[in-house]
Amino acid sequence: MTDATDATAVPTDASGAPRRVRVTADPDWYAPAGIALGMRVGNLVFTSGQAPIDEHGATVGAGDFEAQARQALAQLALVLKNAGSGLDQVVKATVFVTDIARHQETFARVRAEHFAPHSFAESFVEVSSLADPDWLIEIEAIAVTS
Repeated sequence: MTDATDATAVPTDASGAPRRVRVTADPDWYAPAGIALGMRVGNLVFTSGQAPIDEHGATVGAGDFEAQARQALAQLALVLKNAGSGLDQVVKATVFVTDIARHQETFARVRAEHFAPHSFAESFVEVSSLADPDWLIEIEAIAVTS
């Protein structure tokens, strides 16, 4: 167990392993799918891929990559906040897009509005499709907590 007087202590379970805590929101847009928005394990947060959807699961910005990128980043920011972290605490992100050549410059511009240069590692991956055919982007991240 952790020492309550040590603010930097990592929460553990009875075996001493870092405790796993499900990250939620109200409403939790991924609950109907049976997956967590994210998991906090010790002082790390692992998010599910955050899609361009609103809090009720409806796609935002159909056909508009920039609007979708902004929405996915907003969802990511909310999940991280609910886990005790934030975009400034991201150490690794994976960005899935359906057309790198078409959207790379737009995403680089939008990313620069949310992240300091060289502040995290990133993979930028083109996929043939995402879970919803209207989605053009999905973003997952690993972050630390303060």
